[in-house]
Amino acid sequence: MLTETSLSIWGWGSLGIVLSLITFGPFVIFYLAFYILCFVGGGFVVTLLFGKTNSEKYLEQCEHSFLPPTSTGIPKCLEEMKREARTIKIDRRLTGANIIDEPLQQVIQFSLRDYVQYWYYTLSDDESFLLEIRQALQNALIQFATRSKEIDWQPYFTTRIVDDFGTHLRVFRKAQQKITEKDDQVKGTAEDLVDTFFEVEVEMEKDVCRDLVCTSPKDEEGFLRDLCEVLLYLLLPPGDFQNKIMRYFVREILARGILLPLINQLSDPDYINQYIIWMIRDSNCNYEAFMNIIKLSDNIGELEAVRDKAAEELQYLRSLDTAGDDINTIKNQINSLLFVKKVCDSRIQRLQSGKEINTVKLAANFGKLCTVPLDSILVDNVALQFFMDYMQQTGGQAHLFFWMTVEGYRVTAQQQLEALSGRQKDGKHQTNQTKGLLRAAAVGIYEQYLSEKASPRVTVDDYLVAKLADTLNHEDPTPEIFDDIQRKVYELMLRDERFYPSFRQNALYVRMLAELDMLKDPSFRGSDDGDGESFNGSPTGSINLSLDDLSNVSSDDSVQLHAYISDTVYADYDPYAVAGVCNDHGKTYALYAITVHRRSLNSEEMWKTYRRYSDFHDFHMRITEQFENLSSILKLPGKKTFNNMDRDFLEKRKKDLNAYLQLLLTPEMMKASPALAHYVYDFLENKAYSKGKGDFARKMDTFVNPLRNSMRNVSNAVKSLPDSLAEGMTKMSDNMGKMSERLGQDIRQSFFKVPPLIPKTDSDPEHCRVSAQLDDTVDDNIPLRVMLLLMDEVFDLKERNQWLRRNIKNLLQQLIRATYGDTINRKIVDHVDWMTSPEQVADLVKRFRDAFWPNGILAETVPCRDKAIRMRTRVAGKTKLLSIMPDELKHIIGAETTRKGILRVFEMFQHNQLNRRMVYVFLEGFLETLFPQYKFRELFNRLHSRSKQMQKYKQKLQTTQAPSLQKR
Repeated sequence: MLTETSLSIWGWGSLGIVLSLITFGPFVIFYLAFYILCFVGGGFVVTLLFGKTNSEKYLEQCEHSFLPPTSTGIPKCLEEMKREARTIKIDRRLTGANIIDEPLQQVIQFSLRDYVQYWYYTLSDDESFLLEIRQALQNALIQFATRSKEIDWQPYFTTRIVDDFGTHLRVFRKAQQKITEKDDQVKGTAEDLVDTFFEVEVEMEKDVCRDLVCTSPKDEEGFLRDLCEVLLYLLLPPGDFQNKIMRYFVREILARGILLPLINQLSDPDYINQYIIWMIRDSNCNYEAFMNIIKLSDNIGELEAVRDKAAEELQYLRSLDTAGDDINTIKNQINSLLFVKKVCDSRIQRLQSGKEINTVKLAANFGKLCTVPLDSILVDNVALQFFMDYMQQTGGQAHLFFWMTVEGYRVTAQQQLEALSGRQKDGKHQTNQTKGLLRAAAVGIYEQYLSEKASPRVTVDDYLVAKLADTLNHEDPTPEIFDDIQRKVYELMLRDERFYPSFRQNALYVRMLAELDMLKDPSFRGSDDGDGESFNGSPTGSINLSLDDLSNVSSDDSVQLHAYISDTVYADYDPYAVAGVCNDHGKTYALYAITVHRRSLNSEEMWKTYRRYSDFHDFHMRITEQFENLSSILKLPGKKTFNNMDRDFLEKRKKDLNAYLQLLLTPEMMKASPALAHYVYDFLENKAYSKGKGDFARKMDTFVNPLRNSMRNVSNAVKSLPDSLAEGMTKMSDNMGKMSERLGQDIRQSFFKVPPLIPKTDSDPEHCRVSAQLDDTVDDNIPLRVMLLLMDEVFDLKERNQWLRRNIKNLLQQLIRATYGDTINRKIVDHVDWMTSPEQVADLVKRFRDAFWPNGILAETVPCRDKAIRMRTRVAGKTKLLSIMPDELKHIIGAETTRKGILRVFEMFQHNQLNRRMVYVFLEGFLETLFPQYKFRELFNRLHSRSKQMQKYKQKLQTTQAPSLQKR
């Protein structure tokens, strides 16, 4: 039964398939699948449409059931928008001073116009948003002005800024030293210097490093945004600050529109160089300073830029078609340019070949060293400190300090006795007090240096010591009581091979010559053995030539020198200028043409040199200062201050100057003062005359000469001696104070009493901020302490002995008191008040406005100047700085130290990242002063916490501290 049923199903099924194939063809299966798919899809679409319709109806019912009606709100909004715009009234008062408010309002207007309006008006015409932003900026400025008026800015300008600048310079100096110590042969790149700088910064600051902000533009923008947001929080009302949209707009305007461009400009080295030149624009460039900068430059780019400019000027001058007097002018200029080109080529060759370029090392190996007598060393402030260092190294310091102390005793005793003879107020009692005081001082010197208990003891003949002891016991002391022993000590230092003769062979002697500007720098074109062309490397090279070579000529009686003024020239150029460097800003001035004849047994020379009328006066003042006997013999008529183009005056004095020259060059005059020949040859050589001291320098001599000639402050050196040498002098000072408070005041102040300049601290002063070395217990006024700190860092005086530093301290103290008296602090306060006065603030705002919006138009991006122009600007900036350095500063701390200090400061400004760091340090100090009640120091530490150098420093600390913790 089942079998039949199964067969019927298969039969009918087969029949259906066969009929379907016959009827619909072979695609019947695909048609069937398609019909099924359409059926299912149609059902799904019908269900979706039905559900959507029901859902919309349900949502509409819910909306009407739970939300309030809005039919009245929308029409009201439309009505408000259709109303006419109301007149916007802006309160233009910001700081309370109209002269400040007007330029500030213009800055706000220009900022909104150029940073907001240009894109906002493409979105909307509504002015309310712009009004809110402007009102927010004004509120911030009002709060800023109010806080500024409540702050005492004197500590910031007199202490904080100096501390920040001095610390920045100290970090830079230590970074340079680290680069040098790593490898003396390979010069570090600028990137190495920047990295080392921030390593030193974190070592000194301990808790902050600004490397990311200064080297990463992205991090810098983030820092400025965060800082601006904090400032807006402090300055804006709470309601305005909570408005995020407006706050972000104002933040971006301040950070990216104002602060960032300003910081970019202030940190640009080329801008700083131009600003330096502009600040000292009234100072003429000095030919000697320019050539010295070229000879000391280690930047090939600078040398190539100057050489190319010299070649360009040479090509132009050679193309000129001139005749007559003009041809002599052009020849002089061509010769000057050829010399500059020659110097540049020689320096470039040495730099590229890797040969030695250090002036001191070159002079020590190949140069001809000048001989400086011992008596000149002992009366020269700079030379004496080098000789003092050498004597301490050889163990002969007791002899030198004895000589210095006796010299100081003689001067002080003479002063006291002269004052006593002039007063004669208290009669015999006054005389006894003075003699007792001098006796105590003389006995103290004897006990300290000559007695059996002295350690170390000055070795002289015993009979001289016994004679001195007998004199002290039975006679009144005189200023000359130590003269015999002092003379013996001088001869010992002069002739003993351990002292002066060996000093002349020591490296300290070469350094001393460099500080005295008496080194010859052999710059070789050929081999290193010295067989080549050389030129003088000193800015006063002609003086050195006179000291070495012309001294032989002057001592020869067969040499005759004759000079006379042959003509008066009126020129608008300096015949000794290099490519117009010293043209006195185009001013026309008069020159005397001096014809010089020099005759000897084998030769005869003639040349012509040019001197201004003021040069004669400067030369006369120089020789009369050096040779006092000439002041009564040589008289130079005429006034020094006059109109350069007063031709009648010049011609009238021409005859007098000729008579002056004839008297000066007489054989009797030369024999009476043999050293005079050096100065005469220097004055008559065919070169630019190197002027001596100006009026200000001669006024300074009242302060400098005691340091160099009379040795009034020589006992300051005792302060730097070992305790065994210093104890005796301290006891002597105490005894003198007990004897007479009033009469001994001058001796104790000038001879013994020197307040401590820098207190002793447990930490290394080189690894802390400059302000950490200020001793609040010292009763010095503000400018003195500031000047000392700056000089310490600029010229690195801490590397010198304490004798030099104390002399500088005393000099500055005398200068300030003599110039300003007790009113110096008042003057500083007045100057700070003037700097923060409405007039000065308004002037600064106007300069800012004119710099960013000249003529009311946003300034275009300044195109980057050509590299050659920037290099020549660097040379001009260094030349300007070196030219304005007074000679008295070189006399105090040395010429080489002065040059190195000035060039170090200039080099510090040639790195963009380091300049940014200094700008941010000043900004941080300004904000900490403006908001003292807020913890801005902690805020800045957090903002700089992502510093990579800071993280390395912390890891280094952990590594060094781990062994000590394990031992515990």
